This record gives sequence, C-alpha cells and structure tokens, in this order.
Amino acid sequence: MSDKPLGVGIVGFGFMGRTHTYGYRTIPLYYSEVPVSYRLKGICDTRPDAVRYAMEHCGFEFGAADHRELIERDDIHVIHVCTPNVYHKPVILDAIRAGKHVYCDKPLAAGFAECREIVDALEKAGKGLVTQVALQYRFVPCTMRARQLIESGFLGRVFSFRAGYYHSSSIDPKKPLTWKLDKTMGGGGVLFDLGSHVLDLLGYLIGPFDRLVAESETFVKRRPLAATGEMVDVEADDVSVLLVRTKDGALGTVEASKMATGLNDELRVEIHGEKGALRFNLMDPNWLEVYDVRDTSGPIGGLRGFKKIETVGRFPAPGGAFPSPAFNIGFLRCHVACLHNFLSAIAGKATAHPTFAEAADLQRLMEQGYASAEQRGWVSLT
Repeated sequence: MSDKPLGVGIVGFGFMGRTHTYGYRTIPLYYSEVPVSYRLKGICDTRPDAVRYAMEHCGFEFGAADHRELIERDDIHVIHVCTPNVYHKPVILDAIRAGKHVYCDKPLAAGFAECREIVDALEKAGKGLVTQVALQYRFVPCTMRARQLIESGFLGRVFSFRAGYYHSSSIDPKKPLTWKLDKTMGGGGVLFDLGSHVLDLLGYLIGPFDRLVAESETFVKRRPLAATGEMVDVEADDVSVLLVRTKDGALGTVEASKMATGLNDELRVEIHGEKGALRFNLMDPNWLEVYDVRDTSGPIGGLRGFKKIETVGRFPAPGGAFPSPAFNIGFLRCHVACLHNFLSAIAGKATAHPTFAEAADLQRLMEQGYASAEQRGWVSLT
C-alpha cells in the first residue's frame, strides 16, 4: 500500500450512492482505526442536480455524467457501483480492466450470465484487485455472533430453518413503476432485491444449498409510469417463496415479499438444530435469541428457553467504541461495517466478502428459483 490516499469514485447517487457516501464520511467516527486513508474524488450520475448536491454537500471534488470519466482518472483507485442492476456489468468490467478496486451494491448484475463475464474478467486481471458486494447483513453484531455460535457447534446438526425478508412497499396498486419493479432494469423482482439478502445470509450461516423448489407471483400486474401515468404490465415478481434443502440435509423455507402488509423492513431468520436453536429479526437488530437443550428443564422448566444475547452495538475491534457498544444500532451502521471490511481488505488487514464469485453463485441460485417457479418442480443447485 502507498501512503497516498485512495481516490474514491461513486457511480450513482441515489439511495445506495448516498448510503455508501455516508459510510466514508462516518468511518473515522465509528472506528478507532481507519484501515487506509481515502478521499471522495468523483461522483457520477446522469442527473445534474444530484451531481451538484454531492459536490456541494458531501465532499466530492468533481462530478460526471459518464462513469468512464471516473474510471480513466489516475487519481481514482476505488469504484462504487450504485446504479440499477442492468448497468452494473459495464461499469464493473470497465473498472476491472482499468485496475480499480470495486465495491458493488447487490446483486452483482442483472443475471448469472453477466456475473460469469465479470468473474472471468476478474480472473484474467490477476491478483491485486479487491472486490466485494454490499450484502451488509453479514456485518450486524447479532448475525456475526450467530455465525460464531454455529461454527463452534452450538446447534449441532441443523434440521430445519425458516427465513424471510418482508416489505409492504408494493401493496398500493397506484404506486408508479420504479426500476426495482421493472424486470428490464433489475433482471428480476423481489427475489433479486430482497431475496438476495436473506439467501446470502442463510448461505453464510448454514449453506451451501443443494436443491430448491419455488413459486413466484406478481399480484399487482399493471402499474402507472411515473412520468406519464400510462398503465403498463409488470413482469417482476412481488412475492417469491422457496423450499430449500442444504447440502447437509437441512430443510427450510425462504420468503421474499413486498406485499407483506403491516411490515416495513423485516428480515427474520430461525434455525433449529439437534443441540439448540437461534433466531433474530433485523427490525430489532440488538438481540440474538438462542435456545440450548443442554440447559436444565426442571424443576418447572428449569433454565430452559430462548434467551436474548445483547449483541447491541458490540462490533469487533476496532469498531464499537463509538457511540457506545451499549447503544442500539440501525440499518446504516451495518453498511459502514461492510465498507470498513472492504477497505481493510485493500489494506491487507481483512478478507473481502462476499466476493464476486460468491455473489455470482448467489445469482445462479436465485435464477434457479425462477426456473423452478416456471417449471413447477425441484431444481438442482449442484
């Protein structure tokens, strides 16, 4: 590593572009050790007002409407991809060929074939480039503690699991067609958008998977265009349900829904094993609940039952000191932790994960889910 600060370029300044920018602006506050020095150099967006805002208020030194203006600069070393899925591949390929580190919002691309192109290009580029996909729920204290317990053998053999990611954002049929509801822009629907998170997290905890059977549904089949109000057909699914078996034989269900009336941003996981169980809900990310069959069951229940571990803001060092390990955490904090891991990997102090290869496998899994729904039968993931 050079002592010269890394120049950062972010492509796309919508919700995720702002989220990634927040990470850079706050890492020095949340962490007692900044793994590598950096500067926010370039912001790219097709909307001039978004570029202007990012420069005036968020510290970017210059703006552009074409991502290649960022990639061709020698003073930019890291590219963030925060665009709709259909634009991921060209930005990533240009960045890899230019020798830039890449941090990409999920999913990696709009389809598995595109993911393979990306992974092949990365392999041809050789060693030296650090890449990571922003699947930030790996970086919540409760999920990190869950992984530690599972790796230690706390659950023993895993029998079953149930998990889901639920929004209610699509229940209004008058909601305009956004890019995430447009299959031509996203490559898929809710299975790509929300399912990617829950499937990645399950795979990280108890995977890999062996086979699945799935059903997908689009309950609101026509929506208005935001610009004109014209009604158009919707092809992207707004509910997908999968029955999944792991290679170790565990059987469980996975749901992804934007039609979950009454819910906001709820990611639930529950895993049952021969020695215990665990569960968490990221709407209340401060706790991991665990059940241990080794606890006494008598008299009158003894000490047996689900217990809440106060994971709260207890991030591993050098994080967690600010604002306090006892304070509650939220959505943005785990994004900061995910980005910190990426920067630490560039500095040679951590391993970037999930990698582009892992994200490509995840994409294949999701596409097999769609294939199962279309074929109405089990599909193999091996």
